[in-house]
Amino acid sequence: MGLLVIGDIVTDVVALHHVPLRSGTDTEADIVLRPGGSGANTAAWAAYLGADARLLARAGYDTAEWHIAELARAGVRPHIVIDPGHPTAVVIAMVDATGERSFLTNRGASRLLGPADWSDDLLDGVRHLHLSAYTLFATPGLELVRLAIQAATGRGVTISVDPASTGFLRDFGVARFLRETAEASIVIPNRDEALLLTGETEPEAAAARLSDRYGAAAVKLGASGAILAEQGGIVSRATFRAPGDAVFSTVDTTGAGDAFAAGFLAARLAGLPAPESVEAGCRAGAEAVGAVGGRPPGRSVPREALPY
Repeated sequence: MGLLVIGDIVTDVVALHHVPLRSGTDTEADIVLRPGGSGANTAAWAAYLGADARLLARAGYDTAEWHIAELARAGVRPHIVIDPGHPTAVVIAMVDATGERSFLTNRGASRLLGPADWSDDLLDGVRHLHLSAYTLFATPGLELVRLAIQAATGRGVTISVDPASTGFLRDFGVARFLRETAEASIVIPNRDEALLLTGETEPEAAAARLSDRYGAAAVKLGASGAILAEQGGIVSRATFRAPGDAVFSTVDTTGAGDAFAAGFLAARLAGLPAPESVEAGCRAGAEAVGAVGGRPPGRSVPREALPY
């Protein structure tokens, strides 16, 4: 059964600078253009890992065809609305020598994804709905998410949510976010998002508290791995490591959290128990940091090579 992701499509301009940024003058960098967006990245990684992944998103008149082609090449079933009056969202990601990122964001057409873009037919053949919270942070997207959640719960489709951004989350309001996503059964925040959502000071306590609210919480800890809590208790931990004997150096952390979510959800949809699901997420995240940009390699993993 399918995985439907609702989220954003973004044109990523990735600038890798090996020395600190120098204000008021030039800093030499390697600059590349990549397809991105948290929702699109998650869908692409899920398809790469063998899931039947679909994506509902909105792209602009300028680069929509390129993004649709890239998603299809990745194995995603794209449900992309082309906005005739706005360009595709653009993010400038400045990546330092450690792989850490800072972003400049123009949300473009993604900000206008809304209820008119929804149809209950999008849930045909879908077992799980995953929401990138970037969609919630604009009024049309929030209205769309409400429709999608209502339709999903009516069909017995499970729901997960990625809180996406501490900055936007603060602006939106923590209590409001928790209220709007109350129907989700899985939340997949990073460490800072988990602490912000709970007011806790340690990720273990935050994971436990979030799982008490949602049912399950997979908290991403970057290079330290991840924690999974269910029904108020920690049930699994995993380290951030490469699959098999492969070794990935940290080149760019863009999309690592999206890859983790995809690996975790694909494994759960395949029926793997909690420890294996968290490990699958960490393997995908480890692979993601070894290349520039937020998408997986162009060719999907052969099904016989999958760990599930």
